[in-house]
Amino acid sequence: MALIVLVLGIILLLFLIIKLKLNTFLSLVITSIAVGIGLGIPLTKIATSVQNGIGSQLGVLSIVFGFGAMLGRLVADAGGAYRIAHTLIDKFGKKRLQIAIVLASFIIGLALFFEVGIVLLVPIVFAIAMEAGVSILYLGIPMAAALSVTHGFLPPHPAPTAISAVLGANVGHVLLYGVIVAIPAVLVAGPLFVKVAQKLVPDAFNRKGNLSALGPQKKFKLEETPSFGISVLTSLFPVILMAITTIYDLTVNGGQTPKNPSMLDSIVAFIGTPSITMTISLLVAMYTMGWARRFKTSQIMKTLEEAVKSIAMLLLVIGGGGAFKQVLIDGGVGDAVMNLFKGVNISPLLLGWVIAVVLRIALGSATVASLTAAGLVLPLMQAAGVNPALMVLAIGAGSLAASHVNDAGFWMFREYFDLSIKETLATWTVLETLISVVGLICVLILSVFI
Repeated sequence: MALIVLVLGIILLLFLIIKLKLNTFLSLVITSIAVGIGLGIPLTKIATSVQNGIGSQLGVLSIVFGFGAMLGRLVADAGGAYRIAHTLIDKFGKKRLQIAIVLASFIIGLALFFEVGIVLLVPIVFAIAMEAGVSILYLGIPMAAALSVTHGFLPPHPAPTAISAVLGANVGHVLLYGVIVAIPAVLVAGPLFVKVAQKLVPDAFNRKGNLSALGPQKKFKLEETPSFGISVLTSLFPVILMAITTIYDLTVNGGQTPKNPSMLDSIVAFIGTPSITMTISLLVAMYTMGWARRFKTSQIMKTLEEAVKSIAMLLLVIGGGGAFKQVLIDGGVGDAVMNLFKGVNISPLLLGWVIAVVLRIALGSATVASLTAAGLVLPLMQAAGVNPALMVLAIGAGSLAASHVNDAGFWMFREYFDLSIKETLATWTVLETLISVVGLICVLILSVFI
């Protein structure tokens, strides 16, 4: 009965978002209440479940997402992202332009949310493609692949950070294994896929693009932007702090939390906590991309305010996903799923991926799909003793699959590269699915050794 209510709940969520075109956060809250009633949770406790779900989700993540958005916007507004892209492209030369674009997009993608990254990089990609005499899609596909893998696999991005919180995964381990998974995924879905796509939809590679869709562009003079080293250091600072903590834990403490931590153990653990990592990184960015550039404090604060406005709805959607997850747990759906698959010989990692794929195809939102899938597979993961970091990556891979007409990324890619629906399905949808499948394969291989 619990599983029937779950299916009906997902159908209701789809109906509200796709058919009635209701706001995703509102749809999640309505669905959470309806599913809570269907699961027989006492009416007086449904509101508590919804509130607890939203609170527990955002309590952990609001600083990470808020400060992450601020850091990314500071790097972008100071011209740091512009400097990173142009320097790498100059160093690699015209023959290895795709690799340069992948590296630039990967570094910028770690600091910026997907939508911000694509808006920032598309004009640069267009300018470089015209200068080099190559198709904009020849560079656009590797760019999109690199931005997608950071979005799906690597903290401090919303989905992997949120799933890590739900599943109790070590964020440093997610980052470490995520990089290992991301590299083959981006190479297959980027430079290698371009060769196939050129044969599948040759006309798409003749498009000139649509820069007007991006609105007014901020112009930078390269000599007036921050140096390449400072720009990269600022963008990667959260990753560096998380990596230091992870390496320290693995080498000094053998990956275990010490029972009697020394002062150094405590300091390293402190700076490796996602919220503290992002606080320190934001303060560094405010100096390197703000005060050191002789920006006034009022200008820096305006940039931070604009950054928060851009992610306000994303935060609410993540909170709504937490509400839905909590109602499912409180209503016994997690136990029902565990009982259903108790006798089935299927890897929980594969199951997590499949559930995320189905929800992604149905809902469009990678974040909502991954949060819902995490809530469902949590009891299975615990019962099977699966590494939580690998489960985060398996669900993250599933949440990227088969992006189509109900995903904002699909329409952004179509609009900017001036493609038809068919061409967008043959390029964007296929590259997202390739990342998902390659990601799953890499996670399953890692699970043999970890």
